[in-house]
Amino acid sequence: MRVLFTAYAEKTHFLGMVPLAWALRNAGHEVRVASQPELTGVITGAGLTAVPVGRDHILHRLVGMTKEQAPSAPQPPSYDLAEDRPEVLTWKYLKEGYGAQFVPWWARVVNDPMIGELTEFCRHWKPDLVIWEPVTYAGAIAAKACGAAHARMLWSLDLFTRMRGHYLRARAEHAPHERDAMAEWLGARAAKAGTTFSEEMTTGHFTIDPTPASLRLDLPHTYLPLRYIPYNGVAVVPSWLHTPPAKPRVCLTLGTSATERLDGYSVSVQDVLTSLADLDVEIVATLPEKQQAELHHVPDNTRLVSFVPLHALAPTCSAVISHGGSGTFLTMAGQGVPQLIEPFMFDDELRAERLAGQGAGLVMHGRDASGPRVREHLLRLLEEPSFAESAGRLRAEIEAMPTPNELVPQLERLTAEHRGTTAR
Repeated sequence: MRVLFTAYAEKTHFLGMVPLAWALRNAGHEVRVASQPELTGVITGAGLTAVPVGRDHILHRLVGMTKEQAPSAPQPPSYDLAEDRPEVLTWKYLKEGYGAQFVPWWARVVNDPMIGELTEFCRHWKPDLVIWEPVTYAGAIAAKACGAAHARMLWSLDLFTRMRGHYLRARAEHAPHERDAMAEWLGARAAKAGTTFSEEMTTGHFTIDPTPASLRLDLPHTYLPLRYIPYNGVAVVPSWLHTPPAKPRVCLTLGTSATERLDGYSVSVQDVLTSLADLDVEIVATLPEKQQAELHHVPDNTRLVSFVPLHALAPTCSAVISHGGSGTFLTMAGQGVPQLIEPFMFDDELRAERLAGQGAGLVMHGRDASGPRVREHLLRLLEEPSFAESAGRLRAEIEAMPTPNELVPQLERLTAEHRGTTAR
């Protein structure tokens, strides 16, 4: 069969798709990846066939703009997509947040530049299955327009489905005659593609989910579990990783998006390194060269690297200090590494709290993100055996999930079941 992966041009959202794309290719299926032109080199660097569509989005530029700088531009959300407290989730909050901010600010900004050309390509190539990143609703529109089965592939907890459920329930209870912002936007774009809106365009016919069941949200939707296989892009394993560490190794990594797309880290790296300087451990800090140059002192127990493939580093680590981003989180969890997480954005905090609830890590909120607090929490991870034991149980759960190769037969079956069911 023909399988199209599609994601708007955000590297970290695409990388998790790569092992499944390889598995489908190895099973004899024809695979292509459609995205905005900016991502072409990342796709081809993964050994996959790229299909550039539309124009690059400007989401990361809008994040730093004020209303005065860009009066006609949609403004960044002031609400939290991870919010789940009933007393906060009023119709007013959801209408102004999900309806008037998430849809126009995130969904429209990244999708509108690619919907037309992606739909044209799908009508030409006629994929049997479209697998789309969960904000790339363009994939659902194009799939429905050409009659393909389609599925979301998550890189996060499924906050999208949960928040849409909150929105639809509140609308039905308090304002049934008001417009559904998501349905209105998707419906208008679908009409241009010659089809109509249907609710599965927000969820896919099914969802591929790398989050282990013990950490997943409990939602009424069809999820296909998939073991997370780390892919960090083209990489070389450094020679110092060939030898086991002489003392406990701690990875300090705060993610790539903070410096590549956003304003920087939410915690002082210098403060953290200074506070850990007297510990009998080896700190491996992954920092871009610009951030390395900003340090005024590097302790003797610290190794600075601009990049190291995390899947090669993780098995040698006794603990990790991180922002809790999905790739870092799942890579470390898959190796049974206890985690100290200072949440950065989106679902990082919720995921970290669920990990802590399993006893496999600790959470340090922004208000507590100081070097001394990092030191205190790290010592607990290293000295209390329960954290490593719980992290080991989580690793076993992840290892029991289907690999990409094992998932392929399910995808073949579900594609045959859903293909053509949503065509115009």
